[in-house]
Amino acid sequence: MSALGLTDHQQAIADRALAEESARREHVVVYLSGAHAYGFPSPDSDLDLKAIHAASARSLLGLTPPALTFDRAEIIEGVEIDYTSNELAHALSGILLGNGNFLERVLGRTFVTTSTMHDELRPLVRSCLSRRVHKHYRGFAANQQRALEKEPTVKKLLYVLRTALTGTHLLTRGELETDLTLLVDDYELGDARALVAAKRAGERTAADPALLEAWRPRLDAALRGLDHALASSVLPEAPPEDAARALEAWLVDTRCARLA
Repeated sequence: MSALGLTDHQQAIADRALAEESARREHVVVYLSGAHAYGFPSPDSDLDLKAIHAASARSLLGLTPPALTFDRAEIIEGVEIDYTSNELAHALSGILLGNGNFLERVLGRTFVTTSTMHDELRPLVRSCLSRRVHKHYRGFAANQQRALEKEPTVKKLLYVLRTALTGTHLLTRGELETDLTLLVDDYELGDARALVAAKRAGERTAADPALLEAWRPRLDAALRGLDHALASSVLPEAPPEDAARALEAWLVDTRCARLA
């Protein structure tokens, strides 16, 4: 079992896929997202590999701009791989707008590969955190709640809860935490560990009507908590101007160094 909780087979498949993708582009970071980052992976969970890459500076100067996003989804020897990589400037622009997907790739913990660029980037991104993250986490949680009503599974229920609590924690404490098992006690939801145990037993474990009925008001309360966190947040309304300028200056310096 790897440090990320992957079996030797899963780790070998991830390493193979990332070796192929790394030969095509320079990764700043590759992050293992999804259930592995959220604290409730099951043996049949896919490997949700979310990356940020740096396009070559020379490719950015030509008439045809390089692709900003690369996707790969396939099953390799029984392991489902879901890989997405976004170009560095695209990801940083999203971070300034409060995009939690990109923030988690930079500030999360479940890294498959990292780099010197990533080490330099983390404090710069942390200084750009703002209340804009509320829009991302609130919208994402609401979409997941609708998906839960259409197809009640323990996984979907946990996704609503995880998203709401990650957003609330970020707004109230300025700390990004994606692992639900590390969040539930702070928000008096310790009994969600029974849901985590059920999800770890299987990716598609159903949420029966009684379970869904019991948790529906608590999910609504978690979303209200996320909204209340916005009003009292420790974060500024928008990224501080000096922090945003420092982030852009780092990007320009990084590009120039690679062009030389």
